[in-house]
Amino acid sequence: MNALLALTLLASVVLLVQSAPPSTTYSTKYDHLDVDAIISNDRALMAYIKCLLDETPCATAEGREFRKNLPEALRTNCSKCTDAQKNIIRKLAKSTIEKHPKEWEKIKNKYDPKGEHHEAFSKFLKGE
Repeated sequence: MNALLALTLLASVVLLVQSAPPSTTYSTKYDHLDVDAIISNDRALMAYIKCLLDETPCATAEGREFRKNLPEALRTNCSKCTDAQKNIIRKLAKSTIEKHPKEWEKIKNKYDPKGEHHEAFSKFLKGE
């Protein structure tokens, strides 16, 4: 009887762990990134751009994290992004579009080659 009870309890725990929902947001570790410092320093901005394009290794942990999450964030319209992350992405994207339009085109071609997410991302950038 004790073995049956233990087996039932173990099975219940396994089911609970397997059915636990995935994280609802990306890590908040970099939510306090000083995006204005990056935008105002063209060398730093270009380092992030080149990181996203895999043209150079990412110099920072936040760059690596951003590059890792970007494809999913783009596909899901940043549904797992915190408000801080949404603001960071909007500022970085708008600055890149304005200051480095050729690189922006490369980013779009790399992460959305078919243009499937262009309209939704444009709305996201506007805060819609």
